[in-house]
Amino acid sequence: MSTAKKVALISGANKGIGLETARQLGKQGIIVLIGARDLAKGEAAAETLKKEGIDARAVKLDVVNPTDIKAVAEKIEKEFGKLDILINNAGVMTEEMGTNNTSKTSEKTLRDTFETNLFAVVTLTQALLPLVKKSDAGRIVNVSSILGSLTLHAAPNSPIATVKTFAYDASKAALNAFTIHLADELKGTNIKVNSAHPGWVKTDLGTDAAPMEVVDGAKTEVALATLGADGPTGGYIHLGETLPW
Repeated sequence: MSTAKKVALISGANKGIGLETARQLGKQGIIVLIGARDLAKGEAAAETLKKEGIDARAVKLDVVNPTDIKAVAEKIEKEFGKLDILINNAGVMTEEMGTNNTSKTSEKTLRDTFETNLFAVVTLTQALLPLVKKSDAGRIVNVSSILGSLTLHAAPNSPIATVKTFAYDASKAALNAFTIHLADELKGTNIKVNSAHPGWVKTDLGTDAAPMEVVDGAKTEVALATLGADGPTGGYIHLGETLPW
């Protein structure tokens, strides 16, 4: 089965920026698939969006679970025949912000962080890329962070100079590398691949100390998910501005 309407899958979309991204895309008439580790929470989020007139559907998606990834790919293939937008939004940070403990960062912390923030993104993207290739205008958005910028981390007077969370920062830098490499592989096709920095947003991860509201944090993902044919690919972007790698 195929549909003329655009279809978007957002991982980690039952709350926070992921949910708001689904809301903003859904209001544009896009079918949104709410990826959630806990299907019940995903269904609750989808019901909330449905009450707002959005075509939202929950899918069980623990991004580190190969069984879930396979099932989601098969479901999308069967029900829609394509995937127009993939937003790799799910991510983790297990380190304490504000203290540079690089020399004490455990191998487990590194492995656990990379498992979700990099390896799962690569695996999910590779599994769904054949469906994205069936779209007239495929868009892949990797939700990164300004903390993945090696240039800014190396600059002593940059806004992030004092924020060194090694495992998280390194995982996002690696994610940016994936964006650059995949965008290059797909150049000349109708697929665009970009990294998004949502900003410091009031979420469970960002805490209430963050200056940005969730509605604004979703704007970069939504903009990159709906780029026109003349939009960028292989970029690292926040609210329309390019960030240094």
